[in-house]
Amino acid sequence: MTGYDYDLFVIGGGSGGVRGARMAAATGARVGIAESYRYGGTCVIRGCVPKKLLSYASHFHEDFADAAGFGWTVPEPSFDWAALIANKDKEIDRLEGIYKKLLNTAGVEIHSGHARLLDAHRVEVGDREFSAETILIATGGTPSFPMEPGWEHGISSNEAFHLEDLPKRVVIAGGGYIAVEFAGIFNGLGSKVTQMYRGPQILRGFDDDVRNTLAAEMVKKGIDIIVETIIDRVEKRENDLLLHLSDGSTLETDLLMAATGRKPNVENLGLEVAGVELNEKGAIKVDAYSRTTAENIYAVGDVTDRIALTPVAIQEAMAFVDTVYRGRPRAMDHADVPSAVFSHPPVSTVGLTEFEAREKYGALDLYRSTFRPLKHTLSGRDEKTMMKLIVERAGQKVVGVHMVGLDAPEIVQGMAVAIKAGATKQIFDATVGIHPTAAEEFVTMREPLPEPEAKAAE
Repeated sequence: MTGYDYDLFVIGGGSGGVRGARMAAATGARVGIAESYRYGGTCVIRGCVPKKLLSYASHFHEDFADAAGFGWTVPEPSFDWAALIANKDKEIDRLEGIYKKLLNTAGVEIHSGHARLLDAHRVEVGDREFSAETILIATGGTPSFPMEPGWEHGISSNEAFHLEDLPKRVVIAGGGYIAVEFAGIFNGLGSKVTQMYRGPQILRGFDDDVRNTLAAEMVKKGIDIIVETIIDRVEKRENDLLLHLSDGSTLETDLLMAATGRKPNVENLGLEVAGVELNEKGAIKVDAYSRTTAENIYAVGDVTDRIALTPVAIQEAMAFVDTVYRGRPRAMDHADVPSAVFSHPPVSTVGLTEFEAREKYGALDLYRSTFRPLKHTLSGRDEKTMMKLIVERAGQKVVGVHMVGLDAPEIVQGMAVAIKAGATKQIFDATVGIHPTAAEEFVTMREPLPEPEAKAAE
């Protein structure tokens, strides 16, 4: 037993913090945790989970329309935004209760309030003070907001989950995950959506075939995508907003949403007095084992400058517990982490983009297939699926898998196992496809793209 109140004190009750607290407590450690908002963190409360629930809701308008091709007659549907939000809130309340129950069952002492470091071993939560041998920071990220005049009249994704009414016109600034996901949600629920991005194409950092395919499909669905343009100024009018754009034009909207990135949530944590340093991006500096510049303080998840995904935060927390409390020091392997974008249609990817693979390996064999899903042969919908394999030519190892289309996240999760295992194209070729599925296309693509086309993206 130490002379501290706790063996471990966790700051942040999101996915990474809760997992670290629970698993450390399971080893016999005395653990306390503090959360300033709601337990479950961004992912559960105002991120991945509610976002996907809204995404499900926004798909139904297409399902109703598609049913006619399969012989169904569907009465004219209507949509109730308030009912959706109420049902979503009920489910989020249930999930938060589960998180608290898991902590209680594990013997973790729960505190509500903003936690701030007083030094490397003391934490202040409200008017209470606690000491701990080890501290884990897992405070996640927070939306970053544009600085142009008038942006105080806009919202972030946080507020999008709690709107009283569905806006008729929505402008979303940004080109990443959150921007394309909410563009699909609002469009699917009936809003007129414009997405605006300062770069030449949405989803910067993704494979170019993914970016171009998704943009084309979003436009088909009625979303206006304006690139290489920013909002210079926002003017609040009596009943709407007038946006003054960098190309000299204006745009009227009922709702303006910023999806221009997220930043590490480090404000007022007292990091400097505890000797915890930040990097040039404002994230907490950590080594491979998630240790900060203070010997007894660790950090996991989006508050660090690694991969901002919930499953990554959870894996980092598990590696922290193994290292500190189970005597099995290990660093999380951040290579080949799969991801999904719940856009319309969805995107999923694992491994390297074509550009990254050429930088690393040089010569590549590329396999790409674009086709109309079987479902849409009867629905009549003009929606395409794109699948792509990236193979390093010398060893024939598959180093990238990319998909845009129905069920992409469910399909690529399985592909991620193969990529992590180092599967070659020959193993893909020897795998029997499940017919009729879209997934079988990944194991039936036999001919690489012609060399001139394969190099076009360089």
